[in-house]
Amino acid sequence: MKNKIVSSEYALEKIQTRDSVMIGGFMACGTPEMLVDELLKKKVKELIVIGNDSGTPGVGIGKLVKEGVIHKLIVSHIGLNRETGERMSRGEIDVELIPQGTLAEKIRAGGVGLGGILTKTGLGTDVEKGKQIIRIDQEDYLLETPLKAKFALIYGSIVDKFGNVYLNETTRNFNPLMAMAAETVVVEAEKVVDIGEINPNDVMIPGIFIDYIVEGKSHG
Repeated sequence: MKNKIVSSEYALEKIQTRDSVMIGGFMACGTPEMLVDELLKKKVKELIVIGNDSGTPGVGIGKLVKEGVIHKLIVSHIGLNRETGERMSRGEIDVELIPQGTLAEKIRAGGVGLGGILTKTGLGTDVEKGKQIIRIDQEDYLLETPLKAKFALIYGSIVDKFGNVYLNETTRNFNPLMAMAAETVVVEAEKVVDIGEINPNDVMIPGIFIDYIVEGKSHG
């Protein structure tokens, strides 16, 4: 069996400028903070970052915002981080806002191989601009296309050595969806255990989706 436990430096060594990176978490809950720190150390720039939100100042994705390494940010809201809005207003960062449920479904579609999803959310608003409207049974729907990334950085409360992941309470959020929608998936494990120590009923992300495990501590 391949040894998936590596250093954070090794796990992220292939991330380059302008790569797309999904980062798990919800208002920084369940965000792999150590991996975000390692990403900053790499000095990569113009990243395309996909997450639920832009964190808070100096926390989670907010660290990347502060250092100006994000070219495009795809999230559901930025209200908790004033700096994101300020940088967007100055044209320093391109922010694409997607309704939260739609964002989750776009990532899910990317992970399971769907060609897109249909939703009424956003009809008649700026959200529909440039998108195809499909009429079914006399009802209009927006066609939302799948969302994928080259890398996903996620968090795990308990991870076994194969990569099976258990997530405690609300740290689950976007982490399972993102694990399926990226080419390379790195999980920051708060605790690593031997294979078999996680009850199969508690596995929330199967190890088949995990490429690398980094031991660390995150605040859930």
